[in-house]
Amino acid sequence: MRTYDITLTISPDLVVWPEDPPVELQRVSRIEDGAVSNVTRMNMSAHTGTHIDAPYHFLRDGQTVEDIDLDLLIGRAYMLHLPDANKVTADMLENSPIPPRTKRILLKTRNSDLWANPRHKFKKDYVPLAPDGAQWMVDRGVKLVGVDYLSVAAFDDVVTTHDILLSAGVVIVEGLSLAEVSQGRYTLYCLPLKLAGSDGAPARAILTGV
Repeated sequence: MRTYDITLTISPDLVVWPEDPPVELQRVSRIEDGAVSNVTRMNMSAHTGTHIDAPYHFLRDGQTVEDIDLDLLIGRAYMLHLPDANKVTADMLENSPIPPRTKRILLKTRNSDLWANPRHKFKKDYVPLAPDGAQWMVDRGVKLVGVDYLSVAAFDDVVTTHDILLSAGVVIVEGLSLAEVSQGRYTLYCLPLKLAGSDGAPARAILTGV
């Protein structure tokens, strides 16, 4: 059994969504300055790096992150590799080897190659999940969708795909690091920070499998 860390490392160099605050990590207490311990202060968006979107992110009365059922975030998952996709459509998903009754699907695309340089400039032409692909997920009872860039939806239409998934109670995990993971079945463990009333939260995500 192998463990794959599919979490992006948070640092001031990490690419963030345009208009989100950059990551700031500041040591406010230093042993070398005579303090008894080192203490770091963080400033960043709740949607930094590997994170989950709660329904409240796009739905006025949606569930906030601390109330998301952890059973949705832990369990069997299928990682689908679509190296040639410009967007993930319903036809691609329908003709893929995703096993029947799969509840958690992770999508690996050419986005994954971008994280080899965590200081790359934000790419507006990342590979999104198309709205019809999102509806395909909902229609088949998928409960979690994970993607390998900072949004599940296209840059020029961030609302539609999010609305389809979040309105149906599908948990969205964004910013996964999947470059070292091959297509297949795994067990996913994704634990977001328990932030009160928040529309999202950074998460530590791992896969276990062969």
